[in-house]
Amino acid sequence: MIAAKYTQGAGLEVGEAPVPAIGRDELLVRVEATSICGTDVKIVRRGHRKLRPGQTIILGHEFVGTVEEAGAEVPNFAVGTRVGVAPNIGCGHCEMCGRGLMNMCPDYSAFGIDRDGSHTEFIRIPAMAIAQNNVIPLSPEMSPLDAALAEPLSCVVNSIRVSRVEAGDVVLIYGAGPMGLLNLMLAVVSGAGRVLVVDLNEARLGKARSLGASDVFNPSQGSVKDWVADQTHGRGANVVIAAVPARQVQQEAVELLAPFGRLCLFAGLPNGEPAVEFNTNAIHYRSLIVTGMTGGAPHDYRAALKLIEAKRVDVRQVVSHILPLGKVGRAYELALSGQGMKILLAAEKWINAAGIKAGAQATGAGARVEGRPLRQAKMNGVPA
Repeated sequence: MIAAKYTQGAGLEVGEAPVPAIGRDELLVRVEATSICGTDVKIVRRGHRKLRPGQTIILGHEFVGTVEEAGAEVPNFAVGTRVGVAPNIGCGHCEMCGRGLMNMCPDYSAFGIDRDGSHTEFIRIPAMAIAQNNVIPLSPEMSPLDAALAEPLSCVVNSIRVSRVEAGDVVLIYGAGPMGLLNLMLAVVSGAGRVLVVDLNEARLGKARSLGASDVFNPSQGSVKDWVADQTHGRGANVVIAAVPARQVQQEAVELLAPFGRLCLFAGLPNGEPAVEFNTNAIHYRSLIVTGMTGGAPHDYRAALKLIEAKRVDVRQVVSHILPLGKVGRAYELALSGQGMKILLAAEKWINAAGIKAGAQATGAGARVEGRPLRQAKMNGVPA
């Protein structure tokens, strides 16, 4: 099978890998759709702390598929069952796992991080993932092109919850990339009175406006603090979600909050960045809350699927390219170049079922399908 394989310290190579064999308590899932995450790009460029030098994995953790083979000891998942998979697998016995927060397990494992992932044709699902309810049956009506984005949306379900977005809140989102736009759409669905978006990219700001942003601002044009003061009559935002990995943004965000405001650090900073200096007096005197989040738990994934199925969040709006699974090399070329938004890989039958043809615009999504021949690609990464 074709696979995007990353070796710690050596980079990314697109080539062949054997179809994995499964045990009696495992599943083999045929990948129907999978997307490239910013984390995949970061791994290719900088490696990952959970990988040993020289360790090779298949990348990809945002995916859905169909059960191709079920071990004799696996109940409830017959061959042909369509499933989504929450990617973080906990140790199963720590406090966080006991609370169902496998994404917070100190000894977690994850598809595409330290075990083989979904940027290929078949993926082995271990017994622990099945036991922890990471494998979730999909509605027959849901297209894999949408369901594949349940994982990134699950992270946003987490961020909106920890940010405590309430009816009527003014929410400010830094970043109009895919994750910023998903935060925007879910904030609107959650009852925010106004959602403001800040980004340096005018095209992305236009997209944010079309998806419900009350107003947008390019910080190259002036002071974000002054703009927010104008937008809120000097009071500040109730919630700020920092969905860009920028130290200056995190530092500035505290200054934009109204009394009892909440700052969610959605995007982490690269390793080696200097510590952020917060204005602790602002936190103290305005009773602010500064929180973070990382990933999503299986219950967040289920909530994301329900939002997609109910058409409350149109996740395909953040997709810019849809490619056949066999074009994974081209998909990484696009992702590493910074072109477009979310890049989706899918089985050709689902692309055809959606009525999308090569070179055509995807209905309601602004995505295009590319059909270039696969290029054997090797891209150098930098070890963590």
